Amino acid sequence: MSDWPVAIGTWLGNDIFVRYWPRLAEGLGVTLQLVAISIVLGGLLSLPLALARFRNRGFASTLAYGYVYFFRGTPLLAQTFLVYYGAGEFSDTLRGIGLWGFFKEAYWCVLLTFSLNTAAYQAEILAGAIRAVPRGQWEAAHALGLSKPVAFVKIILPQAFVTALRPYGNEVILMIKGSAVASVVTVFDLMGATRLAANRTFDEQVYLWAAVVYLLLVETIRRVWDLIERGLTRHLRRRA
Repeated sequence: MSDWPVAIGTWLGNDIFVRYWPRLAEGLGVTLQLVAISIVLGGLLSLPLALARFRNRGFASTLAYGYVYFFRGTPLLAQTFLVYYGAGEFSDTLRGIGLWGFFKEAYWCVLLTFSLNTAAYQAEILAGAIRAVPRGQWEAAHALGLSKPVAFVKIILPQAFVTALRPYGNEVILMIKGSAVASVVTVFDLMGATRLAANRTFDEQVYLWAAVVYLLLVETIRRVWDLIERGLTRHLRRRA
C-alpha cells in the first residue's frame, strides 16, 4: 500500500488519519467490490427486465413492472433490512435447501440487495433507451432481411447502450453513495470502517475524511465515464 495517505496525515498533524488509514483503505476496497459486482449482476438481470418492460403487455411485462415499481419505490435501507433480517425468519427453510450459509453473512445479503436494486434502475434506463431508438432502424433492418432477434442484438441494442451511457454513469455514482447503507448491517465498507474509527476515537473529524474519499471517488468515476462516453460517441460528433 502506498505511503502517501500516511504522509498527508502526518503533514496535517492528524494522528487519527495516520492510524486508521489502513482500515479506511480496506473499507474502500469493500465498497468498490460491492458496487462493481452489484452493477454487473444488476446489468445482467436488467436486460430481460427491460425487454419485458419494453413489450408493455403480458404477464412478464406485469411482473417486471411490479419488480421495478417495488425496488424503485422503497428505500435501499429497507430492502437491505428485509433481506438481511428477513432471512433469519426463514433460517430453518434456508438450511433445508442449503442457502443459510449465504444468507447468514451480511456481505452476501448486501450484495444481493444492491444487485436487485440496481437491476430495477438499470432496467428502466435500458427500456427507455430502447424506446428512444427511431422506429426507422427496425424498418431498415427488416428491409435488409434481418430477423427481429438479430436486428435487436446488432442494431437496436448498441444504439440503446450509447443513449443510456450517461444515465448508467449516474446510476454507478448513486450506488457508490448508497453503498454506505452496508455499514448498518455490520459490513465494514468505507462507512463501516469510518464509524468504527469514530467510535474508538470519539473524534467526528473522521467522517470528514470519509466524505472527502467519497467525493474523490465520485469525481474520478465521473471523469472516467466522460472519457468513455467521448470515445464511444466520437462518430456522432464528427457527423454533426
